[in-house]
Amino acid sequence: MTISVFNGDFTVAEAMDGLRPYVKEWFTRKYREPTPVQRKTIPLVKEGFNILVSSPTGTGKTLAVFLGIIDNIYKQYEETGKMPEGIYVVYVSPLRALNNDMRKNLLDPIEGIVNEARRMGLELPPIKIAVRTSDTTQSEKQRMNRDPPHILITTPESLAISLNAPKFREKLANTRILVVDEIHELASSKRGSHLAVSIERLENLAGRPLQRIGLSATISPLEEVVLFLAGYNDKGEPRDCIIVDARFDKKMDIRVVSPIRDLARASAEEINESIYGELKKIISRHRTTLVFTNTRSATERVVFKLRKIFEKEGVIDIDDIEAHHSSLSRDTRIEIENKLKNGELRAIVSSTSLELGIDIGYIDIVVLLSSPKSVTRLLQRIGRAGHHIREVSKGRIIVVDRDDLLECTVLSKLALERKIDRIRIPRNPLDVLAQHIVGMALERKWRINEAYSLVKRTYTFHDLSYDDFLSTLRYLAGQLGDFYEYQRVYSKIWLDEEEGVFGRKKSTRMIYYQNIGVIPDESKVHVFTVDNKYVGDLEEGFVEYLSQGDLFVLGGRVYEYLYSRGLKVVVKPADGQRPTVPSWFSEMLPLSYDSAREVGCFRRVIAEMLDEKDREEVVEYLVKEYKLQKHAAETICDYIMDQKLYTKGLVPSDKLILIEIYDEPTRRNIIVHSIFGRKANDALARLYAYTVGQRLGVNIRLTVTDNGFMLTIPGHPQGKWVEWFKSIPPDQAWDMLERIIRRTDLLKRRFRHTAVRSFMLLRKYRDTEKSVNRLQVNAEELLKAVEEIQGFPVLKETYREILMDYMHIDEAIEVLSMVRNGEIEVALLGPLDVPSPFAHSIVVHGYSDVVLMEDMRRMLIRLHELVKERLSSSNMDTWNTVN
Repeated sequence: MTISVFNGDFTVAEAMDGLRPYVKEWFTRKYREPTPVQRKTIPLVKEGFNILVSSPTGTGKTLAVFLGIIDNIYKQYEETGKMPEGIYVVYVSPLRALNNDMRKNLLDPIEGIVNEARRMGLELPPIKIAVRTSDTTQSEKQRMNRDPPHILITTPESLAISLNAPKFREKLANTRILVVDEIHELASSKRGSHLAVSIERLENLAGRPLQRIGLSATISPLEEVVLFLAGYNDKGEPRDCIIVDARFDKKMDIRVVSPIRDLARASAEEINESIYGELKKIISRHRTTLVFTNTRSATERVVFKLRKIFEKEGVIDIDDIEAHHSSLSRDTRIEIENKLKNGELRAIVSSTSLELGIDIGYIDIVVLLSSPKSVTRLLQRIGRAGHHIREVSKGRIIVVDRDDLLECTVLSKLALERKIDRIRIPRNPLDVLAQHIVGMALERKWRINEAYSLVKRTYTFHDLSYDDFLSTLRYLAGQLGDFYEYQRVYSKIWLDEEEGVFGRKKSTRMIYYQNIGVIPDESKVHVFTVDNKYVGDLEEGFVEYLSQGDLFVLGGRVYEYLYSRGLKVVVKPADGQRPTVPSWFSEMLPLSYDSAREVGCFRRVIAEMLDEKDREEVVEYLVKEYKLQKHAAETICDYIMDQKLYTKGLVPSDKLILIEIYDEPTRRNIIVHSIFGRKANDALARLYAYTVGQRLGVNIRLTVTDNGFMLTIPGHPQGKWVEWFKSIPPDQAWDMLERIIRRTDLLKRRFRHTAVRSFMLLRKYRDTEKSVNRLQVNAEELLKAVEEIQGFPVLKETYREILMDYMHIDEAIEVLSMVRNGEIEVALLGPLDVPSPFAHSIVVHGYSDVVLMEDMRRMLIRLHELVKERLSSSNMDTWNTVN
């Protein structure tokens, strides 16, 4: 079996001559000639190959795929006089909004091709298209049962339900082609894991190999994504698949913009004014500008401010500036999208909701406010500009501080060099497996080995152990432990291990239909003080990060987290203390590990250059190689030089972790400069805090960022800080982290998610629906019951999800291993009474809720001034700087 990259190309004639005359004529009349990705793709689709097509938005990949499919359907009609029976193509995309878009986008070419054929004297029947999602009415579904479409457009969840719909299932048995759109979005989540098994079940139902086609924006590595799409045959070999790599066919114009000359000394007001000045300039010079922020709250703030600016100046109508994010109602989003498609908007501001391939018409320029945190996301966002292959995608990244400037400089260079972050595909999620075992049991009686073989044909479950598969079957059959009855958890399948078969229980169908899906229900958590005074509400995603003793802000006041029960959090006031977890923490995008290491490498290389060359030479190099403004290049040089001078050459990088001791009057801060991205740092921080806590016997408060983390300890205890960090054993990190998170809110809440996905807890049953609060309370009771059962699949999956998906323990282990083998050095700095320049953003990170942005900037400016004072004085020799 072979997976190959298609390095060749077809000429326009070769690509078009294989099409029916009326298809070719319609296409040529409308588009003149195919784009490069269309030339490569159309013949391969027509030949029936499995293919993964990766290219930016606006390059015509979707039409390339469907043109070949439509042509083949009409070829069959011409040869047999009959259209295909039942469903011929299943098209899956992650968003319902994309599905409705897709239907419209297919109707246009089909209508055009039918009219073209009529002009040539040939009457063709129309190809029927239908959308089947949770929005589809019962009457529409019944109509599909009677008269199935040739092309079914659906979502992963609706496909899974369709596979178990007794009447509609028969119609799916004729499927020949499966198209997965936005595969990069699906593969990296449990929705993709769920879809992977549905595809194998669909192929099993069809009784023949499906032609599998994946459509993806820029993604890496393609070899892994193609395995996700194609899976494996019964011999365990990857199925044949061809990669059409057209990721970099589109030209990019990406620049970093530093809105102000001196980012170190500028006040918040000056920076804000400069950012909006830049935005105003860009919007005024372009017809349509798409602005990306990193949080929903920022999106609303930016729109509010832009409307005020343009209302005052009267240049642009404020109704031509809109916000777009997932919290808006569906109707509002559709209305805004239509205005955008019709060219009625001058500016639209979005968080992440417009990253996916919804057809949004023509965008002149994309502006990113602050770092997008990964090269992949940067390319995806900027790729929305210049919505045609022959147009340049133009993007500008406006930075907000010196760390942001460094990060964005590196990301933009990587994007232009096409160095993309690696995708992370979840492996062996047992809650997803549980859902599919129940779905399969509804189809018929299965032999255990046959079901295990089917699941292992997916990339997601290819290395699933037989023990884990059997353990999941036993859990679903009510055979793991004696807690089932008193916790009112009932078996969903019957299992006969002696005969080697399993099947469904009578009540299971209703449970399956009402509870299928992998996206967890989230709810607000109510916060009360110890004397039961209501304080306000928090997002669940924020609460799951909290550990006992953490400090956060709510309603302008600081509180210490004590414990939670269900959706109730208990706190005590902690006025005057610095928060350890900012309230926006759960909303922020994390910097990816690959990109973070490149930022570390950049710091090291520029630091070395500043040793060997004049500052002006390094500035010129940055302007030329990184397309920076001169003042931005000077800011980078000065920032790195300040760190070098202040620490006697200790510049944290990809090869140096710096542990810096910064003392305040009543506490000691251990700042660990580890530039490995927030998810790896989250794991490293918990492991180090646990190690230090065990040695000192104190409670430790944690602050985690993309560029490092900080342990805050009462008093000024002495410690072997470097030695303790180096002592964390990479091969025991997984077990250590399991112990560390065992009593956390994170485990309690994630256990609810996996228990609901595994049908252990039911959101709905018959006419009753449980509130999220009731589910959470039940989950906490269940957690106590199953903790003692060795390898219980639902709990095992909860730990896997937290350690591998929420944190990235594999990346943390890689860092610890490199420390062990000497590839990464660990150095000590301090104790200091003023933190080093690179530590300022980590220290101030916690204050960002208590004080206004203006005051935070003043803190940063004050720290910068203190560093400059120390650099000009001569008493720096007393510092303790030890390797």
